[in-house]
Amino acid sequence: VPVDGSHWLSMREVLDMLQQKGHEVVVVAPEVTMYIKPSKSFVMKRHSGPLSTTEEMERDFKAFLYSLFEEGSFLERYLKVYKHMKRLGNLAVSSCQHLLQN
Repeated sequence: VPVDGSHWLSMREVLDMLQQKGHEVVVVAPEVTMYIKPSKSFVMKRHSGPLSTTEEMERDFKAFLYSLFEEGSFLERYLKVYKHMKRLGNLAVSSCQHLLQN
């Protein structure tokens, strides 16, 4: 059960190596992802998630990235980053809940 983004890009290499060694790999991922795509290296199983479109996911992720580089006092920047991290964390928890309820 991968996490989209850089975690997935790192995990993908490991999955490819496992498949080359003869293992059958099954990836369980939400229907809406940015980077997790089907491959010959593994079987893909999809589940519903909290986001309905890739655009919605990209918008949330970009808002988080932009908050990292915004101007302002340390406290203002910290609170903005915290708000976005909390939103992304809530999305991850919601995705897990969707998976377990499916």
